[in-house]
Amino acid sequence: MLKSVDTFLNNTTTYRLVLYYLTLLVGAALLFDIFGVLHYSPLDFLFSLLVLVAACWAVNTAFAKILSAATNIESVYITAFILALIINPVAPTDAAGVGLLIIAAAIAMASKYVLALDEKHPFNPAALGVAVPALLGIGSASWWVGGNLPLLPFVLVGGALVVRKVRRFDLVATFIIVALVTTVLTAHVPGDLTTIQRAILDTPLLFFAFVMLTEPITLPPTRRLRMLYAALVGIFFAPNIHLGAVYLSPELALLLGNVFSFMVSSEGRYTLRLVEKTTPAPTIDELVFASDRRIPFKAGQYLEFTLPHDKPDLRGNRRYFTIASSPTEENVRLGVKFYEPTSSFKIALGRLKLGDTISASQVAGDFVLPRNPGTKLAFFAGGIGVTPFRAHVQYLMDTQQQRDVVLLYASKPEDIVYQDVFDRARDAFNLKTAYVPAFIDAELIAKEIPDYAERTFYISGPPPMVDTTRKALRALGVSRFNIVTDYFPGLA
Repeated sequence: MLKSVDTFLNNTTTYRLVLYYLTLLVGAALLFDIFGVLHYSPLDFLFSLLVLVAACWAVNTAFAKILSAATNIESVYITAFILALIINPVAPTDAAGVGLLIIAAAIAMASKYVLALDEKHPFNPAALGVAVPALLGIGSASWWVGGNLPLLPFVLVGGALVVRKVRRFDLVATFIIVALVTTVLTAHVPGDLTTIQRAILDTPLLFFAFVMLTEPITLPPTRRLRMLYAALVGIFFAPNIHLGAVYLSPELALLLGNVFSFMVSSEGRYTLRLVEKTTPAPTIDELVFASDRRIPFKAGQYLEFTLPHDKPDLRGNRRYFTIASSPTEENVRLGVKFYEPTSSFKIALGRLKLGDTISASQVAGDFVLPRNPGTKLAFFAGGIGVTPFRAHVQYLMDTQQQRDVVLLYASKPEDIVYQDVFDRARDAFNLKTAYVPAFIDAELIAKEIPDYAERTFYISGPPPMVDTTRKALRALGVSRFNIVTDYFPGLA
C-alpha cells in the first residue's frame, strides 16, 4: 500500500497533487451539503464555486494576454478552490456576497502580475484575495473549511499526502507547535490546554498548514530560513495576537510571513535561452542555457522551470531540476533523464531548439557544501542524481579548494555522464571516484570508504535509491546528522 502511494506521489507534481487535494475537499463539502451534514445550501456552494472559477479564469487570461506572460491553468483552479473553501457560499441573489467573491478572485489572480517584483509575486494569492476586502470593510473570509468536523478526515488524509510529497514535515510541525504554544500562552486564561483542542478542531490550523503554508513559490530557499518563516507565521496565526488595534487573521499572518520570505529569497523569474544541447548518454540530454541576468545560487541548489506547451499531461508544465553547473560558470546546465513513458513536459523540453527560451524561478535547496573545508565528504549518486555533484566538483576545482571527497556513482555504464569532470578533479584535488552498476549497500560503503565513520554523506538519486542508501548508512552507525539528501518538490 505504502509503495503504491509513493509511486502515485512520485508521478504527480506538487501543484497537481494540491489540485487533487482541493478537488477532494470541494467534492466532500458538496456531498455533505447535499445530505445536510453541513449547513450550506449545495446550490449556493456550486454557484459560488462557479463564480470563483470563472472570475479567476477571466482575470488570469486577461493579464496573461496583455502582458504576454506564461500562464498555468492549475493555479487558476487551485486559487478558486481555496477561496471556495474559506469564503462562505452565497446565494445568486446576494449581490454583496457575489461581489466579495469576484473581488477576492480578481485580487488574487491580478496580484500574480500586478504585484510581481522582479517577476516574482511575493504574496500568497488566495490570502491576499481575502485580506484586501477585509481591510477595506467589503467582507471577510470565514475559513469555514477549518471549523467543520466532517471535513477533518479529508483535510488530514489529503494534507498528509501533500506534506509527504513536498517533504516539509519540519515546516508544518514547526508552524503547528508554535501556533499552539502561542495560542495557549495568549489565551484569556493563560495555560488553558482546552484551547489546543479548540485550535485544532475549530480553526483552519491544519488546512492552513497543509495548503497555504507549503506553497513552494512563497517559501524561503533554505531549511533554516523556512523554520524561521514557519515560526513567524505560527506566532501571528494565534487568534489573540494583534498589531495595535488590528487583530491578525490567518491570511494576514501568512502575508506577514510572505514579506519575510520575499526579503530573504533570491530574485524573481529568469528567462533562459538554449545555447547548447548534447546527448552524453542514450537517454540523457545536457541542456545549456544563457540567462537574461545573473542567477545567485550555490552549487547543489535547484530551480523551478516553466515551459508552456500544448496538451500538457497530468504532471503539468512546471518541473524542478538541480542545476548541474557551478556558480563560477557563465551558463546554466541541466542534465535531464528521459524515461518511458516520458511526460509532456520532457517531450517539450527535448524539442527545444537553439535560441528557444524557458522561464525559471525559485532558487532553493540545502544540498550545498558544508562551510568547514576540513569536513571529509562522501558523495553518493544514483543515475541522473549525479547532477548536483557535477556542480560541487566543478565549483571545488574553479575555486581551487582542496577537500577530501569520495564519489560513489551508481549507474549503468552506458548512462554515466560527467566522467570528464570527475577525471579532471582527480588531478585537481584528488577526488576518488568509484563507478558501480547497482545500488550502494553497506558492504560496498565499508569496502570503498573504510573511514566512513569520519565523513558527512550526500545522497542524490531516485527516491528508492536515496532511501536504501540512507538505511545502509544508518545500519553502519552513521548519524542521521551526517547524512544530507537531495530533495525538492515536484521530483517526478
